[in-house]
Amino acid sequence: MLKRITISNIFGLQVFQVLRFVSFLIISIAFTKSTLSLKDIGDYELLLFIASTLSFFWVTGIIQSLLPLFNNNNSYPFRKEQLNKKSPEIFNSFLILLFISALLALLGFFLKDSIHVYKGGEQLPYANLLLLYILLSNPICLIEYIYLLYNKPTHILYYGMITFTLQVLVVVYPVIIGLGLITGIWGLLLITFLRFIWLIFLIRKFAVIRFSWPFIKEHISLAMPLVISTLLSGSAQYIDGILVSAKFPPENFAIFRFGAKEMPLLVTLASGLNNAMLSQFNSRLRLKNSLLILKKKSLRLMHILFPISILLLFFSNDIFAAMFTKRFSHSADVFMVYLLLFVSRLLFPQTILIGLKKTKIVMMASMLEIIFNVGLTLLMIPTYGIVGVAVATVIIFLIEKIVLIIYNYYKLGIKPTEYISLQWYFIYSSVLVTLFVLIDRRIINV
Repeated sequence: MLKRITISNIFGLQVFQVLRFVSFLIISIAFTKSTLSLKDIGDYELLLFIASTLSFFWVTGIIQSLLPLFNNNNSYPFRKEQLNKKSPEIFNSFLILLFISALLALLGFFLKDSIHVYKGGEQLPYANLLLLYILLSNPICLIEYIYLLYNKPTHILYYGMITFTLQVLVVVYPVIIGLGLITGIWGLLLITFLRFIWLIFLIRKFAVIRFSWPFIKEHISLAMPLVISTLLSGSAQYIDGILVSAKFPPENFAIFRFGAKEMPLLVTLASGLNNAMLSQFNSRLRLKNSLLILKKKSLRLMHILFPISILLLFFSNDIFAAMFTKRFSHSADVFMVYLLLFVSRLLFPQTILIGLKKTKIVMMASMLEIIFNVGLTLLMIPTYGIVGVAVATVIIFLIEKIVLIIYNYYKLGIKPTEYISLQWYFIYSSVLVTLFVLIDRRIINV
């Protein structure tokens, strides 16, 4: 008799993150092989970059703070006995996401004519479509987490497979048949609008339509340190992109953006594990068990991701040439350095702290990160150019994780060995760094 396969929330969310990246990757590959110019591709990448820059930090903070608040908050103290019933928390989180998105879109509408990009000082391309995308795309990030909170991992998989397949079709097909970039952008807006409609349906099904100012204040209070820490920790990469978009033509921006993508499995699987584990740390009574689960899950990621990164060190040039054509060969130099982020991304001290609502230390560590990152980046750029930006990011990300690990040990009494498989971690990290150093290649300034 065949055993029924059990899909966990963590696995479902990780696969969803992979599907999201793969869909955008397929679109990028299709665009490079289409009749679109490098400027068109640069404009499309700029649209996605600006939307992400304006939203990544506060959306992440709100979502991550909702997870531990879902069944453990002061505004609804009896929710622990009502976990399978409709949630007032979800509706109020949706209101926060929608309000901030609308505020950004409105502000952008009045400022769009004064925004100039690229070296020649061009006006922001497709500004109105960008604002509409910002309005719709941020709230829909709540969908997969509604499924997660109600323990429906298979729904996460079905939702991801259906919507991301449709996304590739409606964005790529009109471009491939020669209708131009504008039709691809409208395709992206169409699938985003359909997701938004689905979110409204889920809110009616799983949420109590009840405004709660006390919960919103509690939610924002817990989210603010996460918003600030995410802004600080992630802003270095976004600031680098802003500088490139301001000082280089769109062709160079496209090359930089393609190279600045971290290994997709790293970001998607690590982020999925981090977010799915947050709700496991909302009680100290089951802390030891949660630490053990985190240790096992992170070790499984190490066994998957470190070997893949090692292979990519050898074949990055060939991969970029095959996937994106020779026009993007210089992107491989940046990408290769970003592979070293495996060393820091596969450590999860922040998961414990956020789950235990110790968000202020996460914010402080992020402040430390950005200060050192800016300084080190300025030192690296004269020698290594754009690649130096990636080198600085790799070094500083590792410093931030070390700071959080030390805090967990000395302030919370949580040893690194309780949630990190140190032996395997040091073996894999040593092999990866050593191979990177031994591979003889010239870093080319783009």
